[in-house]
Order: sequence, then C-alpha cells, then structure tokens
Amino acid sequence: MKTNKLLAILVLAVSQLIMALDYTIIFVAMPSLGHDLGFSASHLQWVVSAYSLAFGGFLLLGGRLSDLMGRRMMFMLAMGLFGLGSLLGGLADSQLTLILARGLQGLGGALLSPATLSLIMSNFEEGRERNRAMGIWASMGGVGMSLGLLLGGVLTSYIGWEATFFVNVPIALIVILLSPVVLVESKSASGSRHYDAAGTLSVTAGMLLVVYYLIQSPVTGWLSAATLPYLFIGVVLLLAFIRIEKKSKEPLLPLGLFRNRNLTGASLTAFLFSASFGTLYYFLTLYTQGVLHYSAIQSGLSFLPLTLSAFLGARMINYALSKVGVAGTIAAGMGLGLIGFLLLTRLSEYGSAWGIIPGTVIVGLGQALVFTTMFIAGSSGVDPKTQGVASAVISTGQQIGGAVGLAVIMAVLSASLGSTATFETMLPADLNEAIHTAFVISAVIALLGILVAYSTLKQNKPEKLQDTKVTPLH
Repeated sequence: MKTNKLLAILVLAVSQLIMALDYTIIFVAMPSLGHDLGFSASHLQWVVSAYSLAFGGFLLLGGRLSDLMGRRMMFMLAMGLFGLGSLLGGLADSQLTLILARGLQGLGGALLSPATLSLIMSNFEEGRERNRAMGIWASMGGVGMSLGLLLGGVLTSYIGWEATFFVNVPIALIVILLSPVVLVESKSASGSRHYDAAGTLSVTAGMLLVVYYLIQSPVTGWLSAATLPYLFIGVVLLLAFIRIEKKSKEPLLPLGLFRNRNLTGASLTAFLFSASFGTLYYFLTLYTQGVLHYSAIQSGLSFLPLTLSAFLGARMINYALSKVGVAGTIAAGMGLGLIGFLLLTRLSEYGSAWGIIPGTVIVGLGQALVFTTMFIAGSSGVDPKTQGVASAVISTGQQIGGAVGLAVIMAVLSASLGSTATFETMLPADLNEAIHTAFVISAVIALLGILVAYSTLKQNKPEKLQDTKVTPLH
C-alpha cells in the first residue's frame, strides 16, 4: 500500500479506534465519576445512555449528509463535535454537563461512522486494496472495544476519570489536521441536493423515541405509562417514514437498498453482534468490580487477555475468508462467542481474574472475526451514491442491537430477581448468578447469529475471496 494510502487508512482507522474505545472506556470509569459528581444508581446509566441515544437517533441523517455534503467535510465536522464533547466531558463539574457532553459525543459519532466507511469506499480502489483498508478499519473497532476496558482502568486509577475523556481531544485534533492532506473528498454524483426533510424528521424522531424507550424501560417497567407512549409514537413515526420514503423522489433511505442480500444480512448480523458481544463489557465490569471488588486498574488489567485475543483474531481473518468465505467467517466468530459466553457462566464469586481468561480469550477471537467481516459483507454491491446511508444502516443495526440486547437481559433479570432487587444492593453470590444468566442469554443470541449468517449472506466460494484478504495494521 502506497504511503499516501497508508496515511489515509491510518487516519480512518484511528477514528474508528477512538469511537470503539469510547464505547467501553467509560464502563470502568463510571464508579469513580458517579461518586465524584453525585450520580444516583438510576441516573448513572445516562452516562452511557445519552451517548447511545444520540448515536442511534442520528445515524441515518449522518449517512445522508455525508453523501450529499461531502464525506471528508462531514468526517472533519463530526470529529470536531466528538472532540468537543470529549473536552466538555473531561471538564464537567455537574451531572447535567457530563450527560450533555456524552450526547454531543454520540452526535459526533453518528455523523462520523457513515462518513468514515464511505471514505474508505471512495479513497480505495475496489478489490484487494479496498478490502485490505476495510479490514484494517474494522479490526481497529474490534480491538478498540477490548482496549477501552484496559485503558479506562489505567487512566482512571493513575490520573482520574476525566482522563478517559481528555485522551480523545489531541487525537481528534491530529485527525482533523491530517484529513485535508491525506483524504480525497467525495460526494454523491446526484445533481440534486434534496434532503428529504419529512423523511429526516420522522426517522430521527422515531429512532430517538424508540431508543429512549429501550434505555428507560428496564428502570421504569416495560408497560409503564412513563415510557410506553414513547414507543408507540416512535413506531408510528417510523411507519410514516417508510411511507414517505416510498413516495419520495430522492429518499433519505432508498428502500431498494434492502434488496441487497449482503447489506440486509450484515445489518442483522450487526444487530445480533452488538446484542451479544456488546453487552459483555457491562457484565464483565460488573463481575470484576461488583463481585470481586477489584479497583479500576485491577479491573482494566483483567481485560488484557481479551484485548490481545482481539488483536490475534484480526490476523486470522485473512485465513478464515480464504477458507470459508464471508458467511462462514461470521458464523465461526459467532460460534466462538457462544463457547466463550458459556465458559463465562462458570465464573465464581470466590474466583479471580484468572478465571475470566479462557472465556474472554475465545470471545475476543470471535469478536474480531464478526466485527470486521460484517462490514466487508455489507459493502458488497452498494451503489457509490448511497455508500454513506448503507454504512449507516449497518451501524444503526449495531446501535439498536446493543440497546435491545441489554434491555432484554435486564428484563429477564428483573423478572427473576423481583422488582426491588438492584445490582447495587445484591449480595455477591446473587449478583454472580445474575451475571451467569446474562451470559447464557448472550450465548443464545450468538447462536441466532450463526443461523442468520448462513441464511442471509451470499455463500461466496472461498476461491473467489482471494481479493478480500485482510492485512492488519502493523
């Protein structure tokens, strides 16, 4: 890969790395920031939820804007918002300020994610060059999710929770400065700049309301009058969005995209991946800090094997794709996740970090295989004019999957524990059993992922995948 191309993918991969880091780095820091800012147990969840709400709600809008306004320009603007949110988060001295900062980070991420993937599509030639670049980019996402737990523990323990926000600021500045030099601008070739205002408003509001319901219902109850109206109104708006898109000359989301079997399969895979693998970090942190009573640094270091196995998994993708194809690679990754989750159900309340290693190593390998390959699958056969929206569809599946997965697990745990039980008040033995249940549910979701991979993704012959070799970034 030429020097300018290497710099381009380095910039794009770093953007993916810090977004993935930001997803998990906050988990280890939450007990410390919750104590310093006086968060109650019920309000502390909004440190995570504010980010998820903004990210999930604005993804499709971000995808369309990147197609129309220019992917490089949107990439730089989004990185600026993400960096600003990180700066405000580190400076936050109140609960409201921190939650708003997290929402700004989420908005930046919603605009950044589709712009990044579509820049890969436009800056690298179709075939081996593009797929190598995509593999590097996606690998950084899988590795970043694991690395965030380790880095979060180190920064929180030795500097303070504020450092988990400040670490993004210089990286964002460097990326913004390099972008005009190493990235080539691209936008939709359409002569019209129609923004489909009705579709934009209906889908954004609908997504925000549905995601809000999924976030809040485990706390207030699934049939609570305080949250159920949000779900009803959100679903109505999303149905209206579909009707609007069918009649629009230049829709925000061309429904014909879903005739692309690989894009549909990749979106479903992203949903199931986030619903299973994405919830792992929350419950592992709950185990190390709630059951084993580890400090932030001890908790972070206990995830080092998971991080290392994710690096190793990224290097296995080349071999997996050449032998079993895209569907087989995703199914293998989901299968490894299933095995790892089941091993984690054997964790003991009297255990140690050593007991985590077998399960997390296997999950890390599977995570890298699925995360990388689902984006490779979803990019196949997509019209250049809709690259941003197509990537936003996959990312939306990922975001909604995380919210639904955690909500389903919380609902099952609430039903089995009783309405008065909370993780903060439970005895270590009871909390450990609840975490076991969460891992069993994640294993079932991973099994569904195997079925989805083989039933929705095209069964490419391995010999035709020689141009999709993935070379990890050294």
